[in-house]
Amino acid sequence: MNRVGIVSFKKGELVTDAARVCRKSYFIKQGLLRTYFVKDGKEICEYFSSENEWANSPRSWRTGKPDIYYVDAIEDTTALCLKADDMIYLFDHFQEMDRYGRLSMATLLDHLIERIASFRFTTAKEKYAHFKRTYPTIHHRIPLGMVASYLGIAQETLSRLRAKK
Repeated sequence: MNRVGIVSFKKGELVTDAARVCRKSYFIKQGLLRTYFVKDGKEICEYFSSENEWANSPRSWRTGKPDIYYVDAIEDTTALCLKADDMIYLFDHFQEMDRYGRLSMATLLDHLIERIASFRFTTAKEKYAHFKRTYPTIHHRIPLGMVASYLGIAQETLSRLRAKK
């Protein structure tokens, strides 16, 4: 049985809708996706996923319940698609996949802990420097408004920081 499919998303296309259960995970072969939520009508970027990374709504995917996160394509994107049930099958039947899944979750947890510390204890300039270190190969591919949203700063502040290089 074939458990993996290939999917393509156009720039701006919604990949995962927060109102629905996320039942698929995407391993990006080419392109760029963002995970975000909407608060008071404003899109708040949580993280970005690019080549050789997974994208989904982790809590919804894991619990089988709707969550706050949307995923959309920042660029035209091609990805491998795996359904949650098929991923669980791989975890249950292949020790290497189980280990890979645990390491992937640990990496995501590390990233989120760093992000929380950055939000709490750093200046806008330090946040932007951390962002560029976190996303060294893609930071230039992400629209400035999304970067500002990710950093929790105004786009004008980000523009001033970038101008001071």
